[in-house]
Amino acid sequence: MPISLKDAMQLLEGKRIEVSVLSETTKQARAVVELDQPSVGRLSRMDALQSQAMAQEVERRRELELLRIEQAVKRLESGDFGYCIECDAEIPLKRLEIDPTATHCVKCAEAEEKRKKN
Repeated sequence: MPISLKDAMQLLEGKRIEVSVLSETTKQARAVVELDQPSVGRLSRMDALQSQAMAQEVERRRELELLRIEQAVKRLESGDFGYCIECDAEIPLKRLEIDPTATHCVKCAEAEEKRKKN
């Protein structure tokens, strides 16, 4: 296994905490925009709606990241962590240190990106 279970769990838990804290601190930005504010002009409301939409998209991505973290924890528990889900090759240690939720070796990740582009 390319990385110890303890180290991987610490990395994943750190990422989970980081994403959760960011989510909590941006909760207000995702709140419902008041459209009946007479003191706020039309452009200000449009800016507020645009900011809200961007904050909601960022939150959606955070939720996906939390899902990837949970899946990585399950792979840790099953003994599949650190191995490519396509070819079963070991995922390089540096790749897992950068992204402990990685599911593909470099070769398979590149092939996946090519498939997505086509």
